[in-house]
Amino acid sequence: MTGSNTLGADTAAVHALSSSGEHLMPAAELSRLLGVAPADWARFARNWDDLELDTHMADGGTYRYRRYGQYDLEPGSGELTLLPHAAYRQESHINPLNGGVDRHYDPLTSSFTQDPLLHGLLVTLGRIFGAVDGTPRWNIKLHPYRITAGAEAGQPAPEGRHRDGVTFITSLLIDRLNVTGGESSVYDEDGQVLRTHTLAEPGDLLLGDDRRTLHSVTPVHPVDATAPAHRDVLVMAYTAH
Repeated sequence: MTGSNTLGADTAAVHALSSSGEHLMPAAELSRLLGVAPADWARFARNWDDLELDTHMADGGTYRYRRYGQYDLEPGSGELTLLPHAAYRQESHINPLNGGVDRHYDPLTSSFTQDPLLHGLLVTLGRIFGAVDGTPRWNIKLHPYRITAGAEAGQPAPEGRHRDGVTFITSLLIDRLNVTGGESSVYDEDGQVLRTHTLAEPGDLLLGDDRRTLHSVTPVHPVDATAPAHRDVLVMAYTAH
């Protein structure tokens, strides 16, 4: 998707990640890069209606729904391998709120893993990240989240400003329904803000080099407290093998 007077979305992403360590790819650019249309995003988004309550929240919150799975990817060949389901773990020095324990979540559904949008997305991002640092093989951990908002504020990042202990981290907006808030910020290692942006359109994608940046997301609240409210995202964590 390269216009006559602009960089392609993939080239721009490689350039930004190599310099500042972060990049925002708007939905229109990502859709052109993947060759997908609004109907593809709508089909993929239906998977978020099938997430399960996260019962591992140390703050006692009942606002997060999720599943979990992981892949191996060889970006050169595009070979993507779904790995056997396993517990998810972050150590406490990475996640002081929920780290230090094995967390068991329901696996990704077949409708999720078999969606062609997902395959194209994971391979494309693997090639972008490989172009930044030359990594020939990736482990990818997938976290589809639904953060609900009501009387209890929804917390997309309850641990506050943080890293995830991986190589590259991404946040892909799937849906925003009846919510305000959810503003994403990226910081350099000195705490200076590199970007603040509210992901608003399905397909808006925020990319970060997790070794060089930190990130946070503000709480979400309902616009109409009498109606359902949620923020759906797919967090994709790429770790070099």
